Amino acid sequence: MTPEVLITGGKVMADVNDDVAAPLERFPSGRWWAAFAIALTAFGIGAALATNMFMQGLGVLGLNQPNGWGVFIVNFVFWIGIGHAGTLISAILFLFRQKWRTGINRAAEAMTIFAVMTALLFPVIHTGRPWYAVFWLLPYPNQRQLWVNFRSPLIWDVFAVSTYFTISLVFWYVGLIPDLATIRDRAKNGLRKFIYTILSMGWRGSNKNWSHYEMAYLILAGLSTPLVLSVHTIVSFDFAVSNVPGWHTTIFPPYFVAGAIFSGFAMVVTLMVITRELFGLKSYITLNHLEKMNKIIMATGLMVGYAYACEFFIAWYSGSPFERFTFINRAFGPYWWAYWIMTICNVLIPQVFWFKRARRSIPVMFVVSLFVNIGMWFERFVITVTSLHRDFIPSNWRYYVPTFSDWGITLGSFGFFFIFFLLFCRLLPVIAMAEVKGIMPGAQPHPGGGHPSPAARASEEAAHV
Repeated sequence: MTPEVLITGGKVMADVNDDVAAPLERFPSGRWWAAFAIALTAFGIGAALATNMFMQGLGVLGLNQPNGWGVFIVNFVFWIGIGHAGTLISAILFLFRQKWRTGINRAAEAMTIFAVMTALLFPVIHTGRPWYAVFWLLPYPNQRQLWVNFRSPLIWDVFAVSTYFTISLVFWYVGLIPDLATIRDRAKNGLRKFIYTILSMGWRGSNKNWSHYEMAYLILAGLSTPLVLSVHTIVSFDFAVSNVPGWHTTIFPPYFVAGAIFSGFAMVVTLMVITRELFGLKSYITLNHLEKMNKIIMATGLMVGYAYACEFFIAWYSGSPFERFTFINRAFGPYWWAYWIMTICNVLIPQVFWFKRARRSIPVMFVVSLFVNIGMWFERFVITVTSLHRDFIPSNWRYYVPTFSDWGITLGSFGFFFIFFLLFCRLLPVIAMAEVKGIMPGAQPHPGGGHPSPAARASEEAAHV
């Protein structure tokens, strides 16, 4: 069987160091500065509107009765979902020894960290008075004998998301250590060398270093894997444990997990297409990598479409008039346009990936990934708004319309995310150099072998760094 080509261009190990370290060692290009300026401007707009909201109150938002949850909770669930693909690529595919993850796992892990950071903004600013949030809401020991309600899924979110963020951050940083040492050894500027020396934590590439590294990485991968499934399951409980029609359903946990992987992989494709073009990394982020991610997008898109159909069947089969009304209203009521945008973007458009030419076409996959993320944002919007705007009392029904502040703060969240991602691309290696070297032909202990031993990899490092 012919081995799959995961690195093109006839690269050797020294080329990996040169190609991946090049964006870190040269002055940023004009395109990088333009992108950074756009992200900074978007974040500035969102921060200014959030500050105005703190001063004026939540009345500047589109919230009304009965629509107490607006786009802030939509954004929270959306960004938590985006953060799923990174840990899935890094942890689960690592445990299954999938070599194709090596070209994309570093950027996907970084995306996870920044997406969760962005998501955590919204529960805080949604309080309207964030300076009270830490003091009153976090469950730390205090003398007031006033504790949060541990039976609330919103508190479960605090524990689940904070645990997920902590493990993902440590997992990402541990994977960075060998590459930080490589950047340290190449640094010519004294301050730069000092910073990377601190960050690389004394790494020398010895057999003992590699043995400890692989043990720690394996343990963290094992800890991260159940978190991929548990975090968005608990986020779904924000809805599923209520008695609101359209939310109170047992399908939500697997439905939310599949949707999170779906949107997360779409964002990875978006970022990887841009990254490989801007930084000249086409030999390491190849069409084979992107095609595999497109297959996962297609598969999870089918799961999401199946969940949409199941929701309507369960609503009809339940015999509950409230459930039936909610789903008919969802598809044909005042928010019909949001429902059909969601369905077209998430179910119909990804079906183009049944064709190999589409799966391997950069323009096609880029456009599809954008549509998927638009559709997944609207999915969270549809779930939140259509179950609230028409409750049990018809005289209470009101149409929810996001205001300029809602949209501006949402835009600011994208600016916040891309500021960190652009800084990551500028300051840290986008490709996991040590792992890429581990799958190159020269690193294999024998033809067709698996991952090299720490000793073999250490000797290769010494020969090529």
